[in-house]
Amino acid sequence: MLKRALIPTMLALALSACAALLPALGANAGYQSGRTSQQLATPGAPLVNDVRAANLTASWELDLWGKLRRSNEAARASYQASRYDRDAAQLALAAQVAQTYFQMRALDAQLDIAKRTLQSREESLKLQTKRFHGGLISELDQRQAEVEAASARASVPQFARSLEQTETALGVLLGHSPKQLVDGGLVRGKDINSLASPPDVPADLPSSLLERRPDVASSEQQLIAANARIGVAKAAYFPSINLTGALGSQSLSLDSLFTGPTRTWSFAGNLAAPIFNFGATGYGVDAATAGQKQALAQYQKTVQSAFKDALDSLAANSASRDILQAQATQATALNRTLKLAGLRYDNGYASYLDVLDAQRNSFQAELNLVNAKLDKLNTTIGVYKALGGGWEAGKQ
Repeated sequence: MLKRALIPTMLALALSACAALLPALGANAGYQSGRTSQQLATPGAPLVNDVRAANLTASWELDLWGKLRRSNEAARASYQASRYDRDAAQLALAAQVAQTYFQMRALDAQLDIAKRTLQSREESLKLQTKRFHGGLISELDQRQAEVEAASARASVPQFARSLEQTETALGVLLGHSPKQLVDGGLVRGKDINSLASPPDVPADLPSSLLERRPDVASSEQQLIAANARIGVAKAAYFPSINLTGALGSQSLSLDSLFTGPTRTWSFAGNLAAPIFNFGATGYGVDAATAGQKQALAQYQKTVQSAFKDALDSLAANSASRDILQAQATQATALNRTLKLAGLRYDNGYASYLDVLDAQRNSFQAELNLVNAKLDKLNTTIGVYKALGGGWEAGKQ
């Protein structure tokens, strides 16, 4: 009973439909005691009789019109569809876990950038304050350094808050208990800058890869089930034939219940044919046909959506690669610009505004570079999900 309780609902329905194709065997036993009227009793026969009986019964419906076979086909297809739905849920969950993890590592990197920037600007503020008190710079430069330090100081808790929320979201996806969510302590692994670059997606992937998508496979099985239900509905036009048989024993005493003379048997056939039911059978066929058309439309829509997802994810992945390269070049150039601006300011060839602009641009460029790396990872996951679990089969 415990094993049966663990069987999924759709599997149980499929097994039930399969069992309907086979004969059903049952057993029954009975005991009856009664007194016969003395006026009606046969002379010499006892007035009180005990009758004991035991029988094995078998019944079987002849599936001449395919009703049970089509019903079994529909149930099996529905079960397969439920398995693909489970696979789709698992694929979506895996993708969401990966993307949330990468988001967490990106926020780790951005929080580190914000802290380093804050430290640099506070040191710059101390230096500018000393220069101001020494009469080397104006109050404007000192106040501008103070503004930039305050701006960096505000960005640190903002990234910390986003990071904490992302950690909690990842903990929920991983099934952590409330205590684990409060305690935190998720395993970090490599930082986002140390993660291996995602593999390039081949340019000549076959469209047959989309057949691996669980949602496409599930929609196909639902269409198969809908087709089979039309056959079940049409079979209602034809008569049903049931065969029943019984083999047993009947005796007045228990000790002779299973002896030869007490043996009994019976066999019966039953035919039931529809004559007039106010069009109920036809309406059933119409409903099944409408269901098939709906399943077909859903299948076509699912395939179209699959192609759209694949094209969009491939385009996004290609664009993210170009954006990452551009952001890396920009970040390198702006970091060099910051150093040059500092040297020019120290030597009196540039104003402090040039240094501040270079600091802001460098800080934003580092954040943008992390976002570009995160986008590249996420778009690779998007391709993996859109192709139903990867593109390895396309390279064989």
